[in-house]
Amino acid sequence: MGFAPEGIKLIAGGIAAAAAGGVLMVWSMALGVPVLFLGLAFAAFSAYFFRDPDRDKVFAPGEVACPADGTVMSVKNEGTPGVTVVRIFLSVLNVHVQRAPMEGRIERTKYTKGRFAIAYKPEAAQNERNLIRITGEYGRFVEVEQITGSIARRIACYVKEGQAIRQGERIGMIYFGSQVAVYLPETARVLVKPGDKVAGAETPLALW
Repeated sequence: MGFAPEGIKLIAGGIAAAAAGGVLMVWSMALGVPVLFLGLAFAAFSAYFFRDPDRDKVFAPGEVACPADGTVMSVKNEGTPGVTVVRIFLSVLNVHVQRAPMEGRIERTKYTKGRFAIAYKPEAAQNERNLIRITGEYGRFVEVEQITGSIARRIACYVKEGQAIRQGERIGMIYFGSQVAVYLPETARVLVKPGDKVAGAETPLALW
């Protein structure tokens, strides 16, 4: 079990605060004890939220890997001809690192400013977001859209346009309650349904 780079400083900060609380206890228990426990609590929460487990599942030929942990919200066409959209809600309890659903190349990334609606609401589709398009062999493509929620509102993108990517490789992270939308050609057969619990780089999302 590792930690996402964004969380290491926060974990270290919580530990440093706890250490400072321990020192303060020498002079004042009333001041030192709260600082100690708040520091430990912050470090523990940060370690849990920013956890980044290793995932090495080998998918069968033609399987599209789920890019995110969470709960499937919807599977439908949202108005773009020939495209199926799978929306996944990530609670604060889920791993928030996103992974590549297929092997290929990063064709483009596109960041869009937007609103900050609650991540499980339909209007969250217009929130601040970052789109990552991956193209592979036979002209196949998958787009992964990282969408912020209403709390921390920060997206980290780990990939660049033109970069080669392996299935299951880390491509980014969203902070504190968010949504991931996956755009697939309708020729792909989706294997999940609303309400399903899924895990990034572990659950087969679709089949070419």
